[in-house]
Amino acid sequence: MTRATVRRLALGAAVLALSACSIRADGEAEEARVSICEPIMFEDTPFTHCIAQPGAHAIAMDLSPEDSDQPYRSLPALEEGLQNDNSEDAVAMAMNGGMYDGEGRPIGYYVEDGMRLSVLNQNEGPGNFHLLPNGVFFGESVNGPWRVWDTQRFARDIDERPAFATQSGPMLVINGELHPAFDPDGTSRKIRNGVGVDAAGRAHFVISEAPVSFGKFARLYRDVLNVDNALFLDGSVSQLWDPARDRQDTGAPIGPIIVVTDQEDQQ
Repeated sequence: MTRATVRRLALGAAVLALSACSIRADGEAEEARVSICEPIMFEDTPFTHCIAQPGAHAIAMDLSPEDSDQPYRSLPALEEGLQNDNSEDAVAMAMNGGMYDGEGRPIGYYVEDGMRLSVLNQNEGPGNFHLLPNGVFFGESVNGPWRVWDTQRFARDIDERPAFATQSGPMLVINGELHPAFDPDGTSRKIRNGVGVDAAGRAHFVISEAPVSFGKFARLYRDVLNVDNALFLDGSVSQLWDPARDRQDTGAPIGPIIVVTDQEDQQ
């Protein structure tokens, strides 16, 4: 059974589970928590699409536990770390996001809780990260506005350090245009994840449930999600944690993690 098949079966079971209500000890019905993620199909390829809404959600980066400088490297380790830190934030979704070195540390611009841990990387080189233009996903505050900008624009126009930021690449969509290096549906196909922000300020996180080309992934953002600027986050190691659907991917070690939390639980 393929990874994509396992995911689709798990998603289907989760949808059935969400149709029922949980029962409290006193016998009163309690409404089940609703996921911010849903399965979608695009050009015969399955994806999972998660939407963070300004006012309803907060977004932050998380690299390591509070009492350690060693990166989590996995979503289960993130969950354990949040529990050990006695975090009261209700996680709506988490996803790996941003290029990293062999130890899981970011190799591009990275800001967590307003602290810059890695500087903006404008170097040329091999690999997806250096398939220019690359870009930065960031927020002036955890509550927004959230943005995806290409690295050159970010370097030119951002004067104050954001509340969070992660640099990755390549850009998928730049000002409504697909990355110029992409073929319509190239032969390099992998499990991929990305993020884009639409005109209403919503952050769209997507992970493919089957191998997909850059071109098809970018068209999904531009043509279906109506996102003018979208950023590739990673491929092959892409993983998603969706607590409401009891999904927590495992796999190869990851680096920086994007965490979306329910804003109403923070107030």
